[in-house]
Amino acid sequence: MRFQTSLVASALSLLCTLASPALAATATVKDGGTLQLAGNVFRLDGIDAPAVDQMCINAQADGWTCGVEARDVLARLIGGKQVRCGDLGPDPRFKKRRLGLCIVEGETANLGQLLVQKGLALADPKGKYKADEAAAKAERLGLWKGCFTAPADFRMWKKDAALLGSSCRADRDQQIRDILFPADPVMPPGCAIKGKYALRARVTGNVGIYHLRTCRSYPGLNNSERWFCSEEDARAAGFRKAYNCGSKAR
Repeated sequence: MRFQTSLVASALSLLCTLASPALAATATVKDGGTLQLAGNVFRLDGIDAPAVDQMCINAQADGWTCGVEARDVLARLIGGKQVRCGDLGPDPRFKKRRLGLCIVEGETANLGQLLVQKGLALADPKGKYKADEAAAKAERLGLWKGCFTAPADFRMWKKDAALLGSSCRADRDQQIRDILFPADPVMPPGCAIKGKYALRARVTGNVGIYHLRTCRSYPGLNNSERWFCSEEDARAAGFRKAYNCGSKAR
């Protein structure tokens, strides 16, 4: 309790002393670790949450849309209230996004810490909230009740990544990985942009290519590896638009 109180005090102190004033606004949840406030997109500082299209395995060894779950839990934590985000500067992980320390108006604990406590995000390896992550892991909460890969490994489509969670079985390793990295993943609701990792995309400093419904390549792309809810999300993840989309495609 003393440790948690100290973290809360530190968070509130930081919000009050940031060079850039903390921004308070109605938040739009983009994924389990990202908010949009008044035109600014903030990734919650100190955590790594699943992308909307990330798959996990639940305690019953069934496929689980954990990325959608993380997004929905974050939305419920906010509950339509205004959110105050302290701007911590550019996000080194995602282009054109900011790092933010975000707290719901009237609450004391910040949203990133709450997600880690619920087991729906990992703590940054060298950052805060490691004690919260250890507690969630020990209690088998959220992601920890099943089997998953670290969100950073999923975003890079690292199929040989370490398996995490209490329900990972060595005798089902390949079957588990087939669920976590499906050959043709199901589209999350409202996220119709297809993404495909591609070596040729690295020429332009990207990791893959995204395809809109208006792209000529869209109908025939049946083995997309990622789904995105907006072009901004796709670009932030390091994907560029397919060249056959044309200048009028949006």
